[in-house]
Order: sequence, then structure tokens, then C-alpha cells
Amino acid sequence: MNDLLQYGLLILVGMMAGVINTLAGGGSLLTLPVLIFMGLPPNVANATNRIGIAFQALIGTAGYRSKGVSNFPFNIYLGISALMGSLIGAQIAVDIKGETFNKVLAVIMIIVVAIIVFKPKVSSLKLPERLTGKYLFYAIVGFFFIGIYGGFINAGIGFVIILFLNNVNRLSLIKTNATKVSLVFIYTCGALALFAYNGTVDWTTGLVLAIGTSIGAWWSSRWSVDKGEGVIKIAMVVMVSLMSIKLWFF
Repeated sequence: MNDLLQYGLLILVGMMAGVINTLAGGGSLLTLPVLIFMGLPPNVANATNRIGIAFQALIGTAGYRSKGVSNFPFNIYLGISALMGSLIGAQIAVDIKGETFNKVLAVIMIIVVAIIVFKPKVSSLKLPERLTGKYLFYAIVGFFFIGIYGGFINAGIGFVIILFLNNVNRLSLIKTNATKVSLVFIYTCGALALFAYNGTVDWTTGLVLAIGTSIGAWWSSRWSVDKGEGVIKIAMVVMVSLMSIKLWFF
């Protein structure tokens, strides 16, 4: 596959991931396998994928704000907490041995795709928000640990964030997604900086991917999209299953 075709594929997959990540989560289950199959070592693919995530989260945040949806300063508090955790997670990803990382990645991807398929329903009821006092404390502590996972691999973290914010802090689904993309941008910048410092980022590939994720994030943050979810789930199951077998046995 020549460079032009690879870049076209990256932009297309990035657009799909941008939509999926902005509205829910799990887009990295598309981008990570593609980056790896294009020849990047899994640890480099993991680091490079953060460029697309950072741009997508930034554009998604701008898209929600353009529609008047924001949750400042609550999102900043959680973003800073997750940032602290993400530095720990990213350092673990840098230090872990390649063979061990491959096996961990395979197991995580299978678990995440299972969550996607069998995920519990989130509430769409308009309940009073809980953004202060002990619930703010719970969120800050919780997002420190969520940030560790986000810094380590990030795949499927959107579902965890949605479930937490919707059930603990009682944010509406729209506010949940708006909060999610803004705090993901904050902690992803920290993880990306650490990966870059350790020389594990392919900037050219990552920036091409970011073109696609940014387009998908802008579109999906402004308009609700709910068609084709079943097809996306099937594609994810197939791709993740194949990637997990490759990572575990080869």
C-alpha cells in the first residue's frame, strides 16, 4: 500500500473514530489496529494515536461550545485530576516490555469490545446535577484513576467516562459528552507530551489521522448521529478479534 492510499485510509478511519469517540467511545478500537497493520509497533501506534485523540477532543469541545454546551469549571477540575493520572499511565506504557504490552493490549481490546456490545444503558432522565461537595470529590478521585488508564492505552475510555458522569454526577448525556471531550483533551496533551519526550510518536502519521478525527468530531459534536451502530459494532468485533489473535500469538 503506497503512502497516498495509507493516508486516505487513515483519514477515513479517523473520521469514523472521531464520530464514535465524540458521541460515545471506542474509536481507538478502529484506529489502533489500522496503525499497527500499517507497520507501526504497538507501543508507537498507542502513542501516535494520541495525536488524533487530542485534535478530535479539542475540535469536539469547540463544536459543543458553538452550540452553547459547556460545563466549566467542572470539566477543568476533572481534566487536571485525569492529567496527573495520565502521566503515570503513559510512563507505564513507555516502560512495559513490548511482548507484555502486546498481550495486555489484546486482553484490554477484547474486554472493551465486550463492554461496547453489552454495555449497560445510561440514564437520559433529567435529574439534579451533583457537581459540588462530596460528589465533586468523588469525581476528582475517580478521574485520577481513569486518567491512569487513559494515559496507558485510552481504548474504550469514553464508555467509562459516560457511565461515571451520568451515574455519579447525574449529567445529561449532552453535558456528559461535552465534559468528556474537554477533559480528554487536557489529559491527552499530558500523555502525548510524555510519549513525545520518549520518542515513541510518529508525527506525520498521527497528524494525518488527526485530520480525519477532527472532521468526525466537529460533525458529531454538532449533530446527533445514531444510524449504523449495529454495523459499527460488527466491524469492531471482527477487527478487535483479529488484532487480539495477532498480538497474542504473533
